[in-house]
Amino acid sequence: MYDVIVVGTRVAGSPLAMLLARKGYRVLAVDRATFPSDTPSTHYIHQAGLGMLKSWGLLDQVVASGCPPIRHLNFSYTDIVIKGFADIAADGIDAVYCPRRTVLDKILVDAAGNAGVEVIHGFSVTELVFDEDRVVGIRGRIRDGVEQEFRAGLVIGADGSNSTVAKAVGTEVYEGSPAACFVYYSYYDGVDWGMQHRTGFGEQQFAAWPTNDGLSLVAVMRKRDRFRDFRTDPDAGVQEIVDQIDPELGARLRDTGKRVEQFRPMLYPDNYRRRSYGPGWALVGDAGYHKDPFTGWGITDAFKYAQLLADLVDAGLSGARPLDEALAEYQVERDAQSASTYELTQSISELSLTPYYDSVFRATSYDEDYSKKFFGLIAGIYSPDKYFGEQELTELYEKVDFPVDARHVTNDGVTA
Repeated sequence: MYDVIVVGTRVAGSPLAMLLARKGYRVLAVDRATFPSDTPSTHYIHQAGLGMLKSWGLLDQVVASGCPPIRHLNFSYTDIVIKGFADIAADGIDAVYCPRRTVLDKILVDAAGNAGVEVIHGFSVTELVFDEDRVVGIRGRIRDGVEQEFRAGLVIGADGSNSTVAKAVGTEVYEGSPAACFVYYSYYDGVDWGMQHRTGFGEQQFAAWPTNDGLSLVAVMRKRDRFRDFRTDPDAGVQEIVDQIDPELGARLRDTGKRVEQFRPMLYPDNYRRRSYGPGWALVGDAGYHKDPFTGWGITDAFKYAQLLADLVDAGLSGARPLDEALAEYQVERDAQSASTYELTQSISELSLTPYYDSVFRATSYDEDYSKKFFGLIAGIYSPDKYFGEQELTELYEKVDFPVDARHVTNDGVTA
């Protein structure tokens, strides 16, 4: 009998299992994959996420993997260009990293095992075990082996957007919106562009950043209705998008860039929040909450809400408060803390800016100090309430002499 079973051991499941084991609980973690193994990902870890890795004692391993530090970021939205970096975080983190998932996930899985988690890989969960309406365990098997049953006081699904746990408990989506785009990405040699996040006219985007093994990830996005045409010749499609957004980088891609792995196409699921707790169960990571990859917040949010859930599960299992009450607070807190990021991601991932965001980002590009606040917002170390604050925006518009008829201080179409 375990205290907790975690289904899924990637960027949400492994940290959660590790944290609970470090608190002294008996934890089982299972995953159908074996490690190291790959999974679709933006790779990007914001400073806030790196701060969590540091607090867990794992950041040094990411750095030691050879993943290059990034200390300058290049963002553009059509003709709006914002360059720079956030101030150093309170914990001294002065860079961001984009490790390959074969590297990052293995570090996290090993950390869980080292903390005392019993880890079973290659294990597919076939069903949950119920006692009346309460989840009390899982059943599954390793490949074609004999079905096994494990029981626990709490089963947590960290098994992604197609979560087996979420389906088994019949949880519902209570907030959501359709996904806007598709993503194609691969790894390239000879692409030394630093970090680029460039959205151009014609509702298209490319991104690039250095990762492990001296390679760079290059990704492109377009609206989903263009997916069928794009996939007929994705190499030509990538070249076309980079050419149209930044001809200089397009020429460099043509002259020195070499794709060294197959493309990873992604038709992302819709944006959603699912009910993420119930009798004997909870959901974390993409199993409970997913948003478009455009802002690259998936890994950092997985870390953040794994920590939140671990703390509240501890409160429930230790007897400090009723477990079901603690799980309910987890969902409320997750939604409150992620509200601004969720709304921003939905708004700008359409690859065209609303008049509000156009005015805010355009004015930001004219001011070095506010640009640092922008990158602090991206890093997760500057408050969205301040960056988008009405008083702060009014002062910014005055400082950069922004046209009065284009000043938007609220996200409802009202101009100052």
